[in-house]
Amino acid sequence: MTMDAGAAITSGRTALGIELGSTRIKAVLIGPDHAPLAVGSHDWENQFVDRLWTYSLEAVWSGVQQSFSALAEDVRRRHGVELAGVGALGVSAMMHGYLAFDADGELLAPFRTWRNTNTGRAAERLSAEFGCNIPHRWSVAHLYQAVLDREEHVGRLDHLTTLAGYVHWQLTGEKVLGIGDASGMFPIDAVTGGYDTAMLTRFDQLAAEAGVGLTLAELLPGIALAGQPAGALTEAGAQLLDPTGRLRPGIPLCPPEGDAGTGMVATNSVAPRTGNVSAGTSIFAMVVLEQELAQVHRELDLVTTPAGDPVAMVHCNNGASELDAWSGLFAEFARALGAEVDPSKVFETLFTAALDGASDCGGMLAYNYLSGEPITDFEEGRPLFLRSPDSRLDLGTFMRTHLFASLATLRIGMDVLQKTEGVRLDRMFAHGGLFKTEGVAQRFLAAAIDTPVSVGDVAAEGGAWGIAVLAAFAAGRSPGQSLVDYLDTTVFTGTSLQTAEPDPSDVAGFDAFMQRYVAALPVQRAAVDHVGIGSRRAEPQTADIGTTPAALTEEQPA
Repeated sequence: MTMDAGAAITSGRTALGIELGSTRIKAVLIGPDHAPLAVGSHDWENQFVDRLWTYSLEAVWSGVQQSFSALAEDVRRRHGVELAGVGALGVSAMMHGYLAFDADGELLAPFRTWRNTNTGRAAERLSAEFGCNIPHRWSVAHLYQAVLDREEHVGRLDHLTTLAGYVHWQLTGEKVLGIGDASGMFPIDAVTGGYDTAMLTRFDQLAAEAGVGLTLAELLPGIALAGQPAGALTEAGAQLLDPTGRLRPGIPLCPPEGDAGTGMVATNSVAPRTGNVSAGTSIFAMVVLEQELAQVHRELDLVTTPAGDPVAMVHCNNGASELDAWSGLFAEFARALGAEVDPSKVFETLFTAALDGASDCGGMLAYNYLSGEPITDFEEGRPLFLRSPDSRLDLGTFMRTHLFASLATLRIGMDVLQKTEGVRLDRMFAHGGLFKTEGVAQRFLAAAIDTPVSVGDVAAEGGAWGIAVLAAFAAGRSPGQSLVDYLDTTVFTGTSLQTAEPDPSDVAGFDAFMQRYVAALPVQRAAVDHVGIGSRRAEPQTADIGTTPAALTEEQPA
């Protein structure tokens, strides 16, 4: 216990961030210096129900409450005080998806997450009509697909939001989103900072052509920039967070943000020519742009930072889940031999072995597609490993193959950004469970994008820490202070990073691997077309190794 920390907690000189990631809900309490004071978390899983990936709202609140309870217990254990209030609060969650409510606030259809790829017709039509890329996972694609499919609930729709927007609404009564999260629902006008009005009008016309009367502008949440107030915790919201009744209402909240935005904050990657890669269940890169892109590319989403600056996003649905599964298999084999193994040690051993694998993966190939992958035009996934008859099946090359595979689709999108559009990067920061083992995935990512890649402890508590920082920014910034300045001068002073330069042999090896990877995509297509989904597919498909702090599928490292 430190008296300073205890005093900061009891006096409310703190900020609380809660992030609902794909495999973990996490709460982080930070002090006046932005250092974490306490942490609480809860593991959860998506479900594949009626061929759609979803989470129940009951699971949302059960997980949020258990995370807050674990946080409060950590405060008691470490600092000897009760957590009855905080100075500021923020909520973040997985971006995109579809949460549709009627006028009574009732959910009209099960939550459809970013992972669903059933929106192909909608995404293609909207992209053509709007003249910009509308990805499968964006909220407007889900809505238009529901219109095209003539889903009954569309006629009763009153409010559409994201997961972060939903939780924030329940806590405050305010239907608002941070601009970064909003930019994953519908295109943003760079000049006004609002939804693009011409595109809103065109969407309403398209819906009318399909026989549905909608005014989309009335359905979407309001937009707020980082630093702006976004409501306060109500009595009902306090009870939702803390059913024990200890938590006091009235706490100011910052605008709710998506996990991509909090990742940018957590890695100080909100200025032009900076970027970050987050690797968990999905893997995505966020690159802050100096100017507009010359062309529309289906591999690139145009979103924003929490402050509203333009960002090119390369989002791949499939990240480290297949690596999780293989690591679990090796751990099971070790236990079958009678060895007690720490899952963290399994990850470290397997990843380290990859450093000795053949630089080009020696004739091995893998596809980590547990779900569909829009960048390579797959609507469903079939994990796949194959090798040429003359390849040598050794552990190092096998693991390097799967690590390369986890980065391959990202490489395709980054090639469009770096080579076709000529976008320059001063620094790329890597974070997430994939990079927990020092010097392995970091080195391979540097090879994949031929760019220096930095890692460090600045994002040690991930997006939950990032949204806590955004809450602190909203509550305590100087008048007119920008988010870039706040992070540079207040949050990240004295930060140390470890940077890996691209190794020429790794770069050449990754290039050779990618040539085979792209050439063999028809094999992946054949697997999707000819290997059906069995009854077990209804079970959770994200491997759960959440008992280890190195769990690869966390969007940020724990």
